[in-house]
Amino acid sequence: MGFLQVMWKKKDTEAAGGIMYIIAGLGNPDKKYVNTPHNVGFDVIDALAEQYNINMNIRKHKAVCGIGTVEGVKALLVKPQTYMNLSGESVAEILAYYKLNAAGHLLVAYDDISLACGNIRIRAKGSAGGHNGIKNIIARTGSDAFARIKIGVGEKPAGWDLADYVLGRFSQAERRLIDGAVADAVTAAGYVVNGGIDRAMNEFNRKNRE
Repeated sequence: MGFLQVMWKKKDTEAAGGIMYIIAGLGNPDKKYVNTPHNVGFDVIDALAEQYNINMNIRKHKAVCGIGTVEGVKALLVKPQTYMNLSGESVAEILAYYKLNAAGHLLVAYDDISLACGNIRIRAKGSAGGHNGIKNIIARTGSDAFARIKIGVGEKPAGWDLADYVLGRFSQAERRLIDGAVADAVTAAGYVVNGGIDRAMNEFNRKNRE
């Protein structure tokens, strides 16, 4: 890395108050949504906070946040409190506050009904794929070029309303699969913030749970 690149990186870091990565997990804030498919993004943030001893004690930017270090990178963990469909209000405000671009500085964890329960998939960018939380983040930030970790929660049963399914409760067997997926997501997040998204994709996008 040349001198100008070092100075530019230092300037970016100072402008962001030292924060180099925003890791947001999507969900809904009320207790009634705990242990539901739509809240697995919150589960990932809780697991990251425990793994890296980060206190989620900041209530700001329409979110519950915690500042800490993830694999040597200063990061802000974020649980938007806007409810799922307005997640972008919080995420866009945080990016603007820390003067960070979504590309290269944002990682979002969320549920995906197109993946089997317990599987995860990492992507560097992409469309919302029908997910309203991601759709709102793209609309609010003006970019789809941000990393994401999708947590598989399985397809809704035939005849079910989608909202009823994603806001329903996991069975004990499903919860065990989700806990494994969350653990994988924590490892993958560590890779991503260190610029290792290819490593994360190579390791986890082929891994399947039955």
